[in-house]
Formats: sequence, structure tokens, C-alpha cells
Amino acid sequence: MSSGRCLEDFKVGDIYQHRPGRTISEADNTWFTLLTMNTHPIHFDAAYAAKTEFGRPLVNSCLTLAMVTGMSVNDLSRKAIANLGWDKVRLTTPVFAGDTIYAESEVLEVRESKSRPTQGIVKVRTTGKKSDGTPFMSFERSILVPRRGHEPDAGY
Repeated sequence: MSSGRCLEDFKVGDIYQHRPGRTISEADNTWFTLLTMNTHPIHFDAAYAAKTEFGRPLVNSCLTLAMVTGMSVNDLSRKAIANLGWDKVRLTTPVFAGDTIYAESEVLEVRESKSRPTQGIVKVRTTGKKSDGTPFMSFERSILVPRRGHEPDAGY
């Protein structure tokens, strides 16, 4: 049996605590920022960032979005056919190098696909939280998942 969930495994109101968490390093932030060609110095220039209201470099929010999404894969999208979209992305608290982050997701909607009878759509709200419980990000994500018996056999 492969890991992951099929459409029938999701129920509205279910909450998944995604573990393990991840402590973000300065190198993670610098490499990701430069790799993605984000030239805003608040992410990688400590002298510049020291003059801002934050006093130090901010972790790139696209990095935290990617990490929080990645944390949710085993619980939500391990068997997914496709991500259909991210909506209502909210960045509520800054994240800094050295912060440890975690994520949790609540299932908002589960429905059969109108055009794909062997698949369905799951909509979740995922929240990123710092180790002290402070939420720093939230978003909704829609995922196309197979119905039981129609998932690809990964052979793992």
C-alpha cells in the first residue's frame, strides 16, 4: 500500500498537524532569494535590513510559502494529480532566520470532479505557525486527488 490520501480519506473539518517542522537558516533565505532572482536587499543585505523597522533580514515569503506547502505533502497531496491553485495567501507576521516553523491544515471542502469521474477536489486552509504558536501565514489550496482504486501505483 502506498502512502497518501485518496478523495474518500478527506472529511470536511479534519485538521492535520504537519510534522516535522523546520528551522530556517540564513543560508536557506539567501540562497532561495538569490536563486529566485529576488533583488530586494531586505532578504540578504544585513546592513540595509538593519535600517528597516525589522532591524534584520526578513525570510523571503516565497520560501516560507514553499516550505509550508512542502510540509503538507505527506498529509494532503502525496497522491495528488495536480495542485489547482493557491488562494487568499496572507502574510501576517515576519519570519526571520533562526525561526522554527510548523504547519497545519483544515479540510474546507471535498467534492467529486465534474469532468473527471475518477478524481475529486479537496480544498484546505493551511496555516504556518512559529514554534511559539504565532501564525505567520495562511492560504487556501485546491488539490486534484484520485478516488480510491484510481490512484497511480508508485511502486514504493
